[in-house]
Amino acid sequence: MSRSLAFTAVAMLALGLSSTRALPAQRPLARSVRIADLPWTEARAVLDSSVVVVIPIGAEAKEHGPHLPLNNDFLLAEYFSRRVFDATPVVLYPTVNYHFYPSFVDYAGSTTVRLETARDMLVDIIRTIARHGPRRFYILNTGVSTLRALGPTRDILTADGLLVRYTDILNVGKEAEDRVRQQRGGTHADEMETSLALYMYPDKVRMALARDDYHPGAGGLTPDSATAVREGKVWSASGIFGNATLATREKGRVVAEAMVRGMLAEIAALRQLPIVPPR
Repeated sequence: MSRSLAFTAVAMLALGLSSTRALPAQRPLARSVRIADLPWTEARAVLDSSVVVVIPIGAEAKEHGPHLPLNNDFLLAEYFSRRVFDATPVVLYPTVNYHFYPSFVDYAGSTTVRLETARDMLVDIIRTIARHGPRRFYILNTGVSTLRALGPTRDILTADGLLVRYTDILNVGKEAEDRVRQQRGGTHADEMETSLALYMYPDKVRMALARDDYHPGAGGLTPDSATAVREGKVWSASGIFGNATLATREKGRVVAEAMVRGMLAEIAALRQLPIVPPR
């Protein structure tokens, strides 16, 4: 290597760039690609500025009452990412199975990371991918508390000149949810989330153990009534926040299909956004 080429390579590394970055694509991605299935030599051919990268988030260890498995959010993320994969050309990355879930740590098996860790983890992942060309990223989010970290993640990456959008799971299918919801209130392992599970993976749902366990309030859930009083949490002996007994597969179908349409619309809008230089 000549001295000038060596200097250029060192300079690029100092800037966080890669000398192996793929050239811009000659035509848009014809079909979706699961990046994990490719060797790196083929991955570099699809990682360019024309693609939308989809990164799902779904907890694989987070309580969902006695009737749903700890990996409920992971299963939702896998379902939604598969639907997106089949419907529009994207580069799909593996599901991130740990994130910010502080409201459930009083229940055995549940996990969380700090908000700053969740924020920075996605920043690091996306910056690493962006080194090789992609500028548009869609975080397919299946959590609620995750939103608190995803906003700052987006803002940091926007300053890098990257276009980042993420699913607001409470609103992406809200119109359909409002049509079929019967419970008084709730947002966790409830009528709606259990209905989605019945539609997506009915073999893992134990409806005989579903409960109506809704005590209005703010804060994290706890199975201990004394802790609820002492720490200002919401008491839920079951880990359910809502009325899971009202769930049906048909409600799940209506809401899931609306959510898929919403996600696809958000990805289509992201695909049309112009790439801007870093701030």
